[in-house]
Amino acid sequence: MPAKHWLIAPPAPDSFLQSVPEHPLLAQVLYNRGLRSAAQVRSFLAPNDAVANNPFSLVDMVPAVRRIVQAIRQGETICVYGDFDVDGVTATVLLVSALRAAGGNVGQYIPNRVDEGYGLNREAVARVAAKASLLVTVDCGIRSVAEVAYARQLGMDVIVTDHHTVGAVLPAALAVINPHRTDCPTTFDGLAGVGVAYRLAQGVLRSAAQTTGSRLSPDQAAEVEESLLDLVALGTVADMMPLLGENRTLVRRGLAMINAAPRCGLDALMQTADLKKGSVDTTAIAFRLAPRINAAGRLQHASLAYELLRTNDPTVAFNRAKELDELNQRRQTMTATAQAEAEEQLAAVLGDDPPILIVSSERFDHGIVGLVAGKLTDRFYRPAAVMRQEADETRGSARSIPEFDISAALDAVDHLLVRHGGHRLAAGFTVKTAELPAFRAALSDVAAQQLGNRDALRPTLAVDAEVQLDDLSRSVVQQFGRLEPTGHDNPAPVLVVRACRVRGVHTVGKGKHLKLSLDSGPGSTVWDAVGFNLGSWKENLQEGSLVDIACQVEIHEWKMQRTLQLNLQDLQIGNN
Repeated sequence: MPAKHWLIAPPAPDSFLQSVPEHPLLAQVLYNRGLRSAAQVRSFLAPNDAVANNPFSLVDMVPAVRRIVQAIRQGETICVYGDFDVDGVTATVLLVSALRAAGGNVGQYIPNRVDEGYGLNREAVARVAAKASLLVTVDCGIRSVAEVAYARQLGMDVIVTDHHTVGAVLPAALAVINPHRTDCPTTFDGLAGVGVAYRLAQGVLRSAAQTTGSRLSPDQAAEVEESLLDLVALGTVADMMPLLGENRTLVRRGLAMINAAPRCGLDALMQTADLKKGSVDTTAIAFRLAPRINAAGRLQHASLAYELLRTNDPTVAFNRAKELDELNQRRQTMTATAQAEAEEQLAAVLGDDPPILIVSSERFDHGIVGLVAGKLTDRFYRPAAVMRQEADETRGSARSIPEFDISAALDAVDHLLVRHGGHRLAAGFTVKTAELPAFRAALSDVAAQQLGNRDALRPTLAVDAEVQLDDLSRSVVQQFGRLEPTGHDNPAPVLVVRACRVRGVHTVGKGKHLKLSLDSGPGSTVWDAVGFNLGSWKENLQEGSLVDIACQVEIHEWKMQRTLQLNLQDLQIGNN
């Protein structure tokens, strides 16, 4: 892994600090987040309740809601077509739950990752058309132009809800709801697929509650809306959507639900993951809950995760949670094996510093290629594409770095692809195996043109401020807590402390993680510090060494004791 570049934010102007009646370190962090006035600070720290936002601000919401309410009223069969990752599964559970609460006759369809791949496919559309007259996609469909046209030929109306990058041509659906549409008037385009589904659910519930003879009153509709927020939090965090704007409110409210009274299946999964009520935050979702939910679609079928989140039966919930935990353990082993093979393939070319890392194998499992691509990108700081190669078609996942838009790169070579879609930093694709050499060459050419001088490519660690160890306290932790929920695009503050003296060094987790005792000099407070996945630093440190650290300050709870701890993000050797 290349050494990180510490990008230390410049000090906020005195005029800003004086106008904002907040702790100076918190004010600095808010300035770094782009806030420039006391009014903006107040809005950020006490945001409006975005749950109550008007869902009809999204383009095509009116015809979509009108058609769904009509289908409910006339007893038509509606199919919600989702995806097999956490965002897709939570969006499917959410919309099915909302439409059933409104009186709808609703079923769901989640494709199999191995046999069908991401998004709509003709065979699935035909099966759905045999049973349903209305097809509603969640977290997919924006690139399924041919499949939507086929669904219409079979007599179905189609509503597409998605949040992935919009292609050159929109599907010819009855409604296409996607905040990334250029004609969409919404001021926030960072919703996850489950967030878009939630806005549609709100529109349907509110409209259905106003319909004569509806089974829902407005108060009941509001209760259903509230009950779905835990799903929004799960999908939004798992899909690494920005925790800004509407998402901050949606996730904060969802986390409160999870920590107070989690739904039956989620409660069972929390127990399996050794998470107590009150302890679930965005980190717990990202690293403890989401991998278990994702394991279903990766190695078996996402219906296991769907059943977990839909059930009200504690026995079913326990069994599904146990299955997901076992699948997740298998996934970890398979990922490690595939990563080792991928790095062995790359060994011969890494010396030439390729602009993009591309590997394929018949042994790679469809369910873990995205994970392996992510690990290659993390280790070598290059975009990576990892593919499961088969006789006729090869399917893969790609992960990227901020300097390279992988979704746009796939657009540039789409003449070689069967299908593709995704985001700037993550995408999926299918290519005819016969076209694989041409695809490798074309994608490498695009990467080489865009990345230019690769010697300068290295990960950047954004630092909010330089401080002294003595500046850190429980009060600082409490102030930073007002930024929650933190995560993508709203990270927990990172601080740099120079010339920390090492008082003790060892590793935990079979040498994987670093544990340090640090102080700032004789007679000063000794701090505990943990560096996850930084265990290799032990060979460079000894008692008395001076190190510069980039860290987050947090409360560590162990055996009913709550102590301050530094969470190391990176280190640099200081001057001894």
